[in-house]
Amino acid sequence: MTMSNLPRIRYILLLGLTLVSMVARGDAGTVEQLLAAFDRSPQAATANAFFQQLDREEFTESPIRFAATVPVDSMRQQVWYWAAEWHYGHSAYEKARQYAMKALPLYHSDSEGKADCLNLLGCIFVRQGDFNRAATYAKQCLNIDLASGDHDRISSSMNTLAGIYMSAKQNSEAEHWILQAIGHAEKANNPARKAVLLGMASEVYHAMTHEEQALDYAEQALALEKQLGRPLHAAIRMDQKASALMGLKRYEEAEQTLREAIPVLREQGELHSLAIASNHLGTCLIWQKREAEAAPYYREAAQLLSRMGDPVNELYAHRGLCLSLWETNPDSARAELNRFNEMKDSLYTHDAAEALARMNAEFGNDQLQQQMDRERMAHLRDIIIAVVALLALMVSGLWLMRRRQRAHQRRTAELLREIERLRLAHEEVKLSEHSEIDESSEVSKESEESDTALLQRIIACVNDHLAGGDMSVETIAAHLGMSVSTLRRRMQAVTGETPKAYIQAIQMDKARKMLDEGGAVADVAYACGFGETSSFTRTFKRVFGETPTQYRTRH
Repeated sequence: MTMSNLPRIRYILLLGLTLVSMVARGDAGTVEQLLAAFDRSPQAATANAFFQQLDREEFTESPIRFAATVPVDSMRQQVWYWAAEWHYGHSAYEKARQYAMKALPLYHSDSEGKADCLNLLGCIFVRQGDFNRAATYAKQCLNIDLASGDHDRISSSMNTLAGIYMSAKQNSEAEHWILQAIGHAEKANNPARKAVLLGMASEVYHAMTHEEQALDYAEQALALEKQLGRPLHAAIRMDQKASALMGLKRYEEAEQTLREAIPVLREQGELHSLAIASNHLGTCLIWQKREAEAAPYYREAAQLLSRMGDPVNELYAHRGLCLSLWETNPDSARAELNRFNEMKDSLYTHDAAEALARMNAEFGNDQLQQQMDRERMAHLRDIIIAVVALLALMVSGLWLMRRRQRAHQRRTAELLREIERLRLAHEEVKLSEHSEIDESSEVSKESEESDTALLQRIIACVNDHLAGGDMSVETIAAHLGMSVSTLRRRMQAVTGETPKAYIQAIQMDKARKMLDEGGAVADVAYACGFGETSSFTRTFKRVFGETPTQYRTRH
């Protein structure tokens, strides 16, 4: 019972499905119109209008702008690549493929940009079920990353290959790539990346039915996420651990693990992961012959997955509801069976039929078998494995996801407290050792400078440049004497956040203090690096839940 038994259930629940539920529906028409305008008139103005829309959606990490003198092919390369990323994020895989294929020939050297485009094409062909082409593009991406010597990028490329081979039923190849990826993540000293890879290793060994190894990797990943202080990621690792425990028939332990994970997923507003974990808990209860307790979890999962447009896992939820209600409420069970039958035909394959037969044998319900056409029903455990495997890849793409407002506010509040603590520490200790730091190379600085000193330097640097409005990640990295990739890697390792999020927290920290002192909203907006008061107001409200005027009045 592995993911390899379901050839068409491949990556369906990845990043795209989550983004569809998060991104405002009205943006789609705007982006399409802007792309059409650029294709009609490929000029800096139309390109910049497209990127301004992506920036408003927070789809890009930092603003992208073109001068009028930029060659047309350079603009086409970037617009088409980001158009492919945007359509991919909205599950429009054919349009994403078309734009990525148009962008690829415009990369004239083996650069990080070309590697990103190749990696995107690999992911697109996975969604379209063409694993040979997916692996071809993913390997081209890996070759570029290997030549760069960037262990972080190498580990990410190998992780993608592992996911492709696992979905293509080549589990030994998946094992080969994921173990290498873990080694490169260790060399890159990126614990966040390593946690993702350990979770993927758990999925690979689970697909191979090596459940003890799957459990070991899931527990390693969970321990690392707890050490990093990332409760949401830890909850997802618990879900992976529960799958391994179910594979070992340790259902009570799996149930306990899921009951610990589900409240965190609910609190963090991660509804897609919540729905999948609820399906898993329902299955645990079914295996323990506690059908009545399983029904509410399947019902909640079905409702959430229907809203998110996830037919594979919704199918699983309706199947679970039918099983859990069959003895106590036959009419409701038959209604769920009808819904199941309506959905399953569009997903039905020969491999899925084999999975159905195995599931029927495992549950051993003869009465249900006679009335539910068991040859064509989904295998509960196969779908669990498919879902959990997809979760691991979804986590690796979390940089595309927008957090719900409450989660964003909570995390920003934590950053504000940390920034205040660092400021007070900086006032007490003048960092006399700073002048002694060897600045002869970036590698030396990264290895010798403490995490606290780095964050204090970032805070000082951002505050120095707020009024000028020049606070791009590239500018801050240049003033700190390091590359953008190094700054991102260190910020991720130290804070678990991107530089852009940390810069915004510093802006909001200063804005709040100026408003407390009675500053005018327009003056505060300019002093904090915002060119427009309306943009400042939107950002402030997203962080604090109220407008600057409301905040100042209340305080």
